[in-house]
Amino acid sequence: MIRISVLGAGAWGTALATVLCARHAVTLWARDAAQAEAIARERVNRKYLPEIALPAALDVTARWPERADLLIAATPVAGLREVAARAAGAPLVWLCKGFESGTGLLPHQVVAAARGASGRRGASGQRGARAPGGALSGPSFALEVARGLPCALTLASSNAAFARATAAALHGGRLRVYYSGDLSGVEVGGAVKNVMAIAVGIADGLALGQNARAALITRGLAEITRLGIALGGQVESFMGLAGAGDLILTATGDLSRNRRVGLELARGRPLAEILGTLGHVAEGVHTAREVLRIATQHRIEMPITQAVSAVLEGKLAPPQAVEQLLARDPKEEARLARSFPSPRRKSRAAARPRTPRPRRRSKD
Repeated sequence: MIRISVLGAGAWGTALATVLCARHAVTLWARDAAQAEAIARERVNRKYLPEIALPAALDVTARWPERADLLIAATPVAGLREVAARAAGAPLVWLCKGFESGTGLLPHQVVAAARGASGRRGASGQRGARAPGGALSGPSFALEVARGLPCALTLASSNAAFARATAAALHGGRLRVYYSGDLSGVEVGGAVKNVMAIAVGIADGLALGQNARAALITRGLAEITRLGIALGGQVESFMGLAGAGDLILTATGDLSRNRRVGLELARGRPLAEILGTLGHVAEGVHTAREVLRIATQHRIEMPITQAVSAVLEGKLAPPQAVEQLLARDPKEEARLARSFPSPRRKSRAAARPRTPRPRRRSKD
């Protein structure tokens, strides 16, 4: 048993805290004192997870945790920088998926920047730069996890020992946790799938059929992989839980907020109105612009992302965006692996010794 503090009392933070407190000493931290007091008193998070009664063993508070073996940041990407700086010094796992607006940084880059700028000591008493961290990602609806339904996730970290140990600590019951060293790949998969889920929601809202849904998911995965490899990810990650798994769930599941945004856009509702009634953060809305900007910088073709961004910005109506995608010239499907060899393969090739070729003697 270890001491875990979950920082953020949204749906996903509440759900994970609920499951983990069966095996660990868990505290759920809420930024708002009134919210924390209400959750602690009523034993339910009425705003974000009203269907679930919280276990008596779960401690809920607005006081920042002073002692914890592991901190879990359950904030949106927009709130990660502040929490990471405040948590400097303690081992940290983050749950958010996306790119930071304005900087285009992935969550692990945000954490590194925040902890590098903070000289404070955290809950473990160590300096922030030395504390390990990682991303927990994969196909996971908060409500299903809180209900104890089976779920499989990936814990990714550049620190191999931390990835293995933390995955083992979180793993248990009906929560299965794998570990990975591909932090960039896992984070890119979790971020860009939200954009693709909006696209699939638009297609389903326009009643384009199952064939169109399958095509969008498949070609969406190709876009995720192209960008992910360019940013240092490994092909295998995009075929796994944090890539294909999360994409399939978010693009097709009825509990998906990003899919819901696409469905409502297809019905003609204004984006501001959709977001105002959603009640939760739909990361794909903010991520689409950053993804397109990064793709343009790296000269990566991402037509689905471009179409979604145009719809979100009001430049194209959903039917026009679909027609624009269908009007594209035909391409060779299997270009991906040849165009972007994985960083692992590159490093192996670089490390392989080359046999020197004998020089040719000139005839004269």
